[in-house]
Amino acid sequence: MERNKRLAQIFERMADILEFLGDNPFRIRTYRRVAKILENLPMDVGEAIESGYIYKIKGIGGSTLAKIEEFLKTGTVQKYEEFRKKVPEELLELMEVPGIGPKTLKVAYEKLGVRTKENFIKALKDGSLAKLPGFGAKKVEKILKGLELWRQAQERIPLVVAYPLARNVVEYLKGAVGDYIERIEVAGSLRRMKETIRDFDILVSAPREHWQKIHDAFVSYPDIEDVQLHGQTKSTVLLKDHHRQCDLRTVEPESWGAALQYFTGSKHHNIKLREIAKERGLKINEYGVFDAETGERVAGRTEEEVYAVLGMQYIPPEIRENTGEIEAALEHRIPKLVGYDELRGDLHMHTNWSDGLNTVEEMVKACIDMGYEYMAISDHSQSARVANGLTPERFKLQREEIERVRKKYGDKISILWSVEVDILPDGSLDLPDELLREFDFVTASIHSRFNQDNTDRLLKAMENPYVNLIGHPFGRQYGYREGYPLDFDRVLEKALETGTALEINSQREDLDSQHIRQAVERGVKLVVNSDAHSVGQLWTTRIGVGLARRGWAKTEDILNAQPLEVIREFVAKKRERLKK
Repeated sequence: MERNKRLAQIFERMADILEFLGDNPFRIRTYRRVAKILENLPMDVGEAIESGYIYKIKGIGGSTLAKIEEFLKTGTVQKYEEFRKKVPEELLELMEVPGIGPKTLKVAYEKLGVRTKENFIKALKDGSLAKLPGFGAKKVEKILKGLELWRQAQERIPLVVAYPLARNVVEYLKGAVGDYIERIEVAGSLRRMKETIRDFDILVSAPREHWQKIHDAFVSYPDIEDVQLHGQTKSTVLLKDHHRQCDLRTVEPESWGAALQYFTGSKHHNIKLREIAKERGLKINEYGVFDAETGERVAGRTEEEVYAVLGMQYIPPEIRENTGEIEAALEHRIPKLVGYDELRGDLHMHTNWSDGLNTVEEMVKACIDMGYEYMAISDHSQSARVANGLTPERFKLQREEIERVRKKYGDKISILWSVEVDILPDGSLDLPDELLREFDFVTASIHSRFNQDNTDRLLKAMENPYVNLIGHPFGRQYGYREGYPLDFDRVLEKALETGTALEINSQREDLDSQHIRQAVERGVKLVVNSDAHSVGQLWTTRIGVGLARRGWAKTEDILNAQPLEVIREFVAKKRERLKK
């Protein structure tokens, strides 16, 4: 749905320009909300207009509709083109940097004559920006860190961003030349579900006579910025979105397993495999496994064959990082990792009661479509003002709505009334215990003071008998925010002591695989959540499961891979333990 994304970017950029120019705050907020709505539409924007779906969405008015229709007809919005002439394009690009907003750039523009990215960076480094009122050394340091994060994000994009881009190419190829393809898979770091991705590798097995047709279709993909190589065994393109390189390789079916293993990596994993193969008198490459003396092929059609001929248990792609998996496979002690289809529910999502886009009922229907047995509506508490957090009074009203929806859909899914309660600076919670005890499940999260060590804050929150889960424990968002300092060993110890789970937040990729593995080894329960703010984000739990697998998590380690009764017991057990 490329049109949705492009249109969302236009509305977001118009809001940036208006904020830079000091325009009406109401119009700025409207444009930002429209951008969010468009980004999360469950269908193409053209289809949303034709079906009438868009007219039912709160926040889409007549003026907005006119701009959307203009874009569908002309490919742009005239008002946006007018706005762009008022602000240097390079400054608008800098607004994507964490810590740099329109107000900061406006000060630099007016007081220092900054007109380019280089001008701005120079003003940061030579101290001129720090001398201006409202700035100072600490703010400048924060902006420089944000610039470094942004630069890294240009090189590698978060898994949650990369995954749909690659899957879109795969689905396109299946539709265009599916009859010629025997097997197709994304390889490389994306198949290993690595937290950040530089580029994409797609592998296809097919009879050789079809290879040219497959590569011709690949280089005709609609969202290509440039074709860098057009061959019969390998083609390379640059995708428009995030300017990512994407390689397509075709192999004979008899080499599929060897090629998939080879191009999945990691580099260090493959080096170790080749050493083991050599010790056994074998040679391994992307075409197969061969007897080193005779050249006879002994394996290669499947990955399982490749590992088996080396005397190994099959190694799931997510853990192929040469961090102990090869030794474990030789001893046949790799555990069965949690499966992508094993989640029974999602315990963290938001609705339009706080900062979500969809109603309670819309989120419920989407979760039913995903096949979930249960779900939790977890809107923000009152301290999260920018997220329209709920007061105790509004939570009680929300509960009434949830009860109405339960009566309508209760035979299809169990709907838990939940909350994402803010952990305040002193570690206390944003809602009184009298209200917290009424919720079916409670997630507690930090949303402020990201520059300090927040270990003690989390530890105190976990001591509350009604807190079942710590949301996004590090406050990290891969590619955008580093997160705060944390003594993770102490957090794990307190989680075990109090019976509190830790969240694998799929969109933020927090926890990461290293911390997940530590939690698994310590026996701390984990929950894979989407933290969805629209129905269009619920799918991201797949990313969370991938991260869990990278951290060697088993089904029993993931709380929401268990039946609802287990979750209820988990909640009750903590309340009983800490109330004594």
